[in-house]
Amino acid sequence: MSLLNHPFDPEHDAALVTGAGNGIGRAIAQALVAEGVRTVFADVREDTAAAAVASSARPDLAVKWVGDLVRRDECDRLLAAASAAVGRVTHFVHSASPQRHEKDHAMAVTDETWEAMRAVNVDAGFHLARELARTLIAAPAPGSFLMLTSLHAGTPRNLPHYSSSKAALAMVVKELARTLGRFNIRVNALVPGAIAAGGFVADPSLARHVPLGRLGRSEDLVPLALAVLSNRLSAYVTGASIVVDGGLSLTNWFEPPALDDL
Repeated sequence: MSLLNHPFDPEHDAALVTGAGNGIGRAIAQALVAEGVRTVFADVREDTAAAAVASSARPDLAVKWVGDLVRRDECDRLLAAASAAVGRVTHFVHSASPQRHEKDHAMAVTDETWEAMRAVNVDAGFHLARELARTLIAAPAPGSFLMLTSLHAGTPRNLPHYSSSKAALAMVVKELARTLGRFNIRVNALVPGAIAAGGFVADPSLARHVPLGRLGRSEDLVPLALAVLSNRLSAYVTGASIVVDGGLSLTNWFEPPALDDL
């Protein structure tokens, strides 16, 4: 029997995916459900979360949760709801991130926007992962966590709140992987390129910078996401950042922001 045919153990595995209402989070959550994994679809919007659950291959295995992870109490409410709905969460995907806007360059981004980006990307990701890890350690049971970072964790994006928070999240992955490995909890990052979904509205002309000649789609990340999450396929992979970008990271196409309004 091929390992590729059974990457998960539906009897024991359960997942929590943030940002599951659209884009990459939605694609991964729906793929997990299709593999028979009970999955909590967490999102900030009721309509997108409901649509993602309804259009899943197995809606009976999908659980909707709506709340804003910028707030710590909402993070804790999510943890409680996930435990009640699917039991012990063994697979965690952190894809949630506030909408980003090109106007929010270094000289324009507000304190509120800066803090919200950090709160969701870094603080919520770390807090949720740590609390889920506590439950796995107590069991004890293996786990696999996957954080969605960005190419701009290592290169400027003209959106300092976004780039710096993704850089911080990339280090959180390494810190957690180093600490939790002894408990057989793996923590990795998936690094998307120009994926035309979720919080990124891609200019089609950007495709000229991509060696593979096209912008990415959420579905382009799903096979690797499932492979890295699977304890059967990637049992010896932790602390890794895996780039899925069509080769876009071979170039840096961004110019400094215009400062005409200063």
